[in-house]
Amino acid sequence: MIYFSLVFICVVFYIFFRKQRNFNLKNEHCVITGGSSGIGLAIALQAAKMGANVTIISRSQERLNAAKDKINSAVINAEQKVLTFSADVAEDSSLRDLVKEAENQAGPITILINCAGTSLCSRFEDTSLEDFKKMLNINFLGSMNMTQAVVPLMKERKHGHIAFVSSMAGLVGIYGYTAYSGSKFAIFGAAEALQMEVKAYNINVTVSFPPDTDTPGFAEEIKSKPIETIRISESAGLYSAEDVAVKTLNDILNKKFMSSVGFEGWMLCTTCSATTPTASYLDLVIQIFTMGIFRLASFIYLKQCDQTIKKCAKEKEMENAQTVKNK
Repeated sequence: MIYFSLVFICVVFYIFFRKQRNFNLKNEHCVITGGSSGIGLAIALQAAKMGANVTIISRSQERLNAAKDKINSAVINAEQKVLTFSADVAEDSSLRDLVKEAENQAGPITILINCAGTSLCSRFEDTSLEDFKKMLNINFLGSMNMTQAVVPLMKERKHGHIAFVSSMAGLVGIYGYTAYSGSKFAIFGAAEALQMEVKAYNINVTVSFPPDTDTPGFAEEIKSKPIETIRISESAGLYSAEDVAVKTLNDILNKKFMSSVGFEGWMLCTTCSATTPTASYLDLVIQIFTMGIFRLASFIYLKQCDQTIKKCAKEKEMENAQTVKNK
């Protein structure tokens, strides 16, 4: 009874004390890859509203131009700079030159947010090796490539924030996401190791684990999702890109290693936080007292996933039987 009372108190603390203090990003330079749409654009808009100079990087110049107009309409003072660069962060070998040009125009990069990525949802046997390579190349290697261009400068100045946008599927493997989850899990591991390397240089690393988010990419992905994935994902809900952006940026600035959105996201991050860095003793205490009960909750969740998959399989069998009967 005492244990469950402590868990209840921890959850109450999370609900009532999770609001973060406001930050003024004047004279800060925030670089966002994948910043022309979706979560990346939402983060760029939020950074502009907080007074930062903003640089967005994407492959499509047309989307960059449209995004720049939106960001310019969100700035709060005339001194802010909004820059755009067309580049493929997964393939471009001249990112260091791009970073140098961005710093010449808008000052030292103090915040890097690796948001460029894509998703693929298909059953394992329907996923080609090329699809696995594509997920790793865009979601993982693209983030590493961009970070390698920025880290030496941050280490030299002994200051900076680096963030990676992963996914809740980067913490738990979900039906249909073998390629996608693999690439997002890779980000988590690399970020943990990177934080250990750069901590002495006053550089903080954050990994964001957003749930399903209402973006153009999600709208495209859902067209081909297996029914099992759709039903499993429904429990976490659908969040707006703005909500994800606000929470992610606040967690970055509060030096949190793991950033989540919503209660289910927080619970999952807590369950998976055993070896992760923490900047808050309150977070540590909450993790210690809730991890056991959250492990039980995750076990129940996985059992529900199994039931959902079995139900879908039975429905398919009935549909096939009905089709044969009708013939």
